[in-house]
Amino acid sequence: MVVLAVVSCHQAKISNNAPEGDTVEMRYAENICIVKYEGYTKVVLANPWKKGAILHTYILTNQTPSDSPSMGRGMEGVCSIIQVPLTHSAVYSGVHGSIIDELGAADQIRAVCEIDYFTNEHILQAYRDGKVANLGNSLAPNIEMLVDIHPDAILLSPFENSGGYGLIETTDIPIVECADYMETSPLGRAEWMKFYGLLYGKAEEADSLFNKVETAYNELKESVERLTVSEDSPRVICDLITGSTWYVPGGNSTSGRLIADAGGNYIFRNRSESGSLALAPETVFDESQDADVWFMKYTNAAADMTYQELAKESPLYAQMKAFKEQHVYGCNLSYVHFYNDLPFHPERHLKDMIRMFHPDLLPDYQLKYYKPIAPF
Repeated sequence: MVVLAVVSCHQAKISNNAPEGDTVEMRYAENICIVKYEGYTKVVLANPWKKGAILHTYILTNQTPSDSPSMGRGMEGVCSIIQVPLTHSAVYSGVHGSIIDELGAADQIRAVCEIDYFTNEHILQAYRDGKVANLGNSLAPNIEMLVDIHPDAILLSPFENSGGYGLIETTDIPIVECADYMETSPLGRAEWMKFYGLLYGKAEEADSLFNKVETAYNELKESVERLTVSEDSPRVICDLITGSTWYVPGGNSTSGRLIADAGGNYIFRNRSESGSLALAPETVFDESQDADVWFMKYTNAAADMTYQELAKESPLYAQMKAFKEQHVYGCNLSYVHFYNDLPFHPERHLKDMIRMFHPDLLPDYQLKYYKPIAPF
């Protein structure tokens, strides 16, 4: 019997009383620890909302259930045994569907939620062919359909104070809590692909892909490191007013880190939050009216946004320096696959940002996600 002790996750380091294993190197991710033992792999997820606590522990094994390692008592957090590789999983989000597809395991998915948010053709074609079921809303999936399919695991994104996962917790289906989005560095989040590779029997593919992402990201980052972020760097603001609130990323968020790595002087870079900031539009305007570059994402637009349309949305916009000097860039989410790419390919977004902030460094590069806002 394998006795699992309380594990402390911090910057890919763990301590435990289990037999000695081989720790999988995690160079950037802080909320996940992976240790390989003979016959199984232990994965420990730190609780990103409660320092020092464990969110979930997984035992990944290709042994039959009777031969699988048993659970020790006293483990903090939920502990689950998962037979790997997964062969008929349920994946709630298009973000994770995209990385699973890229690792070559799309045919190991049998159900998804909200198929309209999936963008990779392999899963979409499988859905059209009746090989993948759509469970509906991820917050209230079709339980009857889920039970009929009986996937070998459900991949979903956990939320703070969510109150649990409802009826799916009454089934015996393991729940994989994909908390990668709570990492505070772009490469930290991308490194979670190593976990997903283990789940789907694609560990080598995941290691190879991450090494490519890491190399490309760091080479781009190094190209702007001589441009130390200072008051002389391009001042940057992002996003748009939604209702009565202007949501912007915190300075310690993955977006905030991307801007810094691209050599941008983000207006809110000194804010320590790792999530989104919900601010009054006037507050953001006061801080960013002299920003040199402004980039944003928008949707529900049949055509790309123009300066004239932007000016109609708020009287504040036309008063901003970036607007007046036409240094505004937009990403039309109606057709650009931004969110499904960002988590596991931060190097692509970093390249776009460098091109927007320091065009002389990448004069021949064509923006992938953003476009200059069209003239009046």
